[in-house]
This record gives sequence, structure tokens and C-alpha cells, in this order.
Amino acid sequence: MENFKRRHSKLINSSRLLYQEYSDVVLNKAIQSQKRVDSFAEDIESSFPSSPRLRRKVLSPQDSYLQRLSVSSNASLWQDIPMIRGSRMLLNMSRDEQKLQEAKFELIMSEASYLRSLNVAVDHFQRSAELQAMLTNQERQWLFSRLHDVRDVSASFLFDLEEKFEEDMFTFHVCDVALKHAPEFRRVYLPYVTNQTYQEQTFQRLLNGNAGFQQVLERLESDPVCQRLSLKSFLILPFQRITRLKLLLQNILKRTRPGSEEEVQATQAYDALEKLIKDCNENVQRMKSTEELIYLSQKIEFECKIFPLISQSRRLVKCGELTALDFNTLSPKWKVTTRPIYLHLFNDCLLLSRPKEGGRFVVFDHAAFSDVRGEKCEMKLHGTNKNVFRLFLLQNYQGKMEFLFRTETHSEKLRWISALAPPRGELDLLECPDAPQVQCIKTYKARENDELALEKADIIMVMQYSNDGWMEGVKLSDRERGWFPSEHVELISSKHARQKNLKEEQRVKNAKQQVFCKK
Repeated sequence: MENFKRRHSKLINSSRLLYQEYSDVVLNKAIQSQKRVDSFAEDIESSFPSSPRLRRKVLSPQDSYLQRLSVSSNASLWQDIPMIRGSRMLLNMSRDEQKLQEAKFELIMSEASYLRSLNVAVDHFQRSAELQAMLTNQERQWLFSRLHDVRDVSASFLFDLEEKFEEDMFTFHVCDVALKHAPEFRRVYLPYVTNQTYQEQTFQRLLNGNAGFQQVLERLESDPVCQRLSLKSFLILPFQRITRLKLLLQNILKRTRPGSEEEVQATQAYDALEKLIKDCNENVQRMKSTEELIYLSQKIEFECKIFPLISQSRRLVKCGELTALDFNTLSPKWKVTTRPIYLHLFNDCLLLSRPKEGGRFVVFDHAAFSDVRGEKCEMKLHGTNKNVFRLFLLQNYQGKMEFLFRTETHSEKLRWISALAPPRGELDLLECPDAPQVQCIKTYKARENDELALEKADIIMVMQYSNDGWMEGVKLSDRERGWFPSEHVELISSKHARQKNLKEEQRVKNAKQQVFCKK
């Protein structure tokens, strides 16, 4: 009986937008909010940027508040609910208190939209008899994994959120509900996200090699229930949602009153989601690294002393073919000769190889990562010998050696030097008040191991940039570091806005220290 009740969420029945579209609207609003750098203009703004404000529809006072909760109407804002709007309690609330309630309401509304999309993913795609007939049992498992469990957990979470909201629409809490459901999030999201590599491979293989699958998929995706969205956009929703949920909790935490019980609950819920995402990422990285090592072990031959390549703790950091420059010092004009050398940089060692036909490599030297250094080269070279850096092997199989490498682009040179740098400690953001910041305006999916995946509205502190359109930076929300193309971001020019971003992130860090140091 409880499951029946949960499946009939009031919010989900009133929402017409699927999560893909809803999320895009929200993130675009967040981008616009960041652009409002003038604090006075922000204070007098009559709408909150945390929720998508779409075309208004005039409703009479007799309309139920559930009708007004439709994401596709004006009531995506908490303050627009008839019982709230114009009430004495709302008028007595400070601006910060109103923003806090809006942030909490955004979490509820986004979960309703997310569940609606999950229902389409499960009921329309996963349970399609036509699609099932095209797949083996193993393919079904890899393609959909535990999607139905993810849907059930979302339904249970939304139901509890709605109950909290209906108990007290003015001062409702959501972080205690998120904390209560954190173990269930871990139970379903960890295996689903870990399966990502198999899911992507299976989907691509079916799309390219199974004509029947492709035909059935086209028919299913053309159904109006999908709103012209692809199956793949539904399959990746859990990855996107668990990250977004963490950011929503972080947004609430920033607005709670320091020292309050709500701050403690928000901090604990945020920490639980942060640890879950870290474990998810580590699992995905571990599986990806194992596959890369197995593939490489079949392509690599050792001319020097052989050591086992496959290790659970080893992961590929960066690889690529570079041009080694050799100088003949006996020649009066220092004649330069070149040769290709392929580098495989792992988190614990570096392999230097001669590339062969068929994508094979002959390793002629290797060194521990701790004995490797990369430095800029100040030597002035003419002609094509630009973008040069030095590689030092302090202790290696052949003894101490130095190489001079040329890269094709300026960004590749900087990326190799950065990858070869010693491990860095956690960056103290407040020590970099003048560092440039950018905001992501277009999603970027990392293609190489040293790149940084970006979602719309992410704020990144820029550490360095190349002259060919790449930046290295640290995401403020999770301290992840990597490279990304500059065309996906916009510069935050206001010093006030940059300081505000740093203070908000420091607010989260301080709350975590207060909560977990007391234990």
C-alpha cells in the first residue's frame, strides 16, 4: 500500500517538464545569476535565480497549490504558492531566510522532475517488450543496470520530501530527509555509476552493430512521452542527478544559520553525498584503469628490465607521442636530430617507448614517478622547435638522463609539465583571492585523463592557460583539477563576484570542520 502511495506523488503529476529540460533551464538561470555582479542589483531583483521562471499563467485564488507547483507554470518558486505569497510570515522573513526556503523548494521540485524522467526511462524503454526482444540478458543488465532501483529510491525520497513540505510550508526542512535516505542512495547509485563503462560500450555496440535495436530505438524515441529526448539522455540521468543533488545541498548549507541544527543536518547530508560521489568516481576510474592496463599489456614489449604492468593501484595519468630533440654538440651549428618517443605516465611510474606499427610499443627505459621531473625550457630555438620542455629522470633503468621534448601545441607542452609535477596538496582557495575565475556556459566531457569534466554553471579557479585556447583550473565545488577548452567558459570579471564565490566555498569548509571536529 505504501508503494502505491509513493508512486502517486502530487508533485510529479503536476509537472510536465522532464528533468533534462528542467535542469537545463535551472543551470541557465544560475549562469545568468552569476553574471549579475552588482550586489545592489541582486538585492532588488524580484525573482530568485535558483529556480526556472517560465511563462506565467494567471490562476485564480481557488486553484490548489498543487496546480501551482507545476514546473511549467510560475509556481516553480516557493514564494508563488498562494498560501505563501502575501502572507504575514513571508513579509516578516529576511531576504536570506526567503532564499533558504527557495533553495530547499528547488530540491523538491527538481526531484519531482527527475522522477518523472526516471518513470519514462523504466516504463517506456526498459520495460519495452520490443526492446527486450533485441537484447540478451547480459546486454539488458549492462544497458539498464539497476535503473528500476534508482527510480524506486527517488520515489521514496520524493514522497518523504512532500510530507515534510505539507507539514509546514513556511519552515519545512529537507536536509534531514536527504540524510535519512543517504544509505539508500549509496545502495543504488554506487553500482549504477560503477557500471557506466559497460553501459556506454554496450549502447555503442548495439547502436553500431544491431540494426533491429536501432529501428526499435528510433520508434521508442519518437514517442511524444520522450519529448524528443534520446534513450542515452535518460540513461545518464542518475550520474547527473547525484552530482546535482550534492550541489543543491551545498546551496542550502551556504544559506543556513551558522550553529543551527539545520546547518548540522545540511552539512552531514552534503558530506554523505560528497563521499558517495567520490566513491563512484573512484570505482569508475578503477575499472577504466584496469581496462587500459590490460589493453596496454598486450601492446607493450620491454627492451629493458620487465616489470608487471597490471596493478590495482596503478592508473594512467597521461600518454602521447612526443618528438625528442638530440643536439650534436660536435657540430659548429649544433645540428638537431629528432626521433619519436611515446610516453606512458602513470601515477607511480613513467615508461619511455619507441612506437612501432600496429599501435605497439617497445619500452627502452622507465622510472618511478617520484624520480621524474618536467620543466620549461628557456633555450631559444629557431624554426619548428618551439613548445619545448625538459624531462629529467633522476634515477632510472639506464641511469640519470635528460630529454628535450617538442610538442605540437603550447597547451600540450603545459599539460605535460603539469602532469609531471609532484603531487599537490589541497588548494587553500582563500590564499588565491586574485586568481582568475571562469564559469562554465557549455558542458564539457573530459576526453583525456588530465582533463576536467564541466557542467553548466560550474565555477573554476584558473591556475594557468595556454596560447591555443586551453586552461588548467580547479573547480570550487569539489577541488577537482584539470584542463578544459576556454570556449566552454566565460571570465568572471568582477572582483566582488570572485570574492563572494570564495567566501561561499569557505563557508562550506568551515561548517564541515565545525560539525565533524565536534565528534
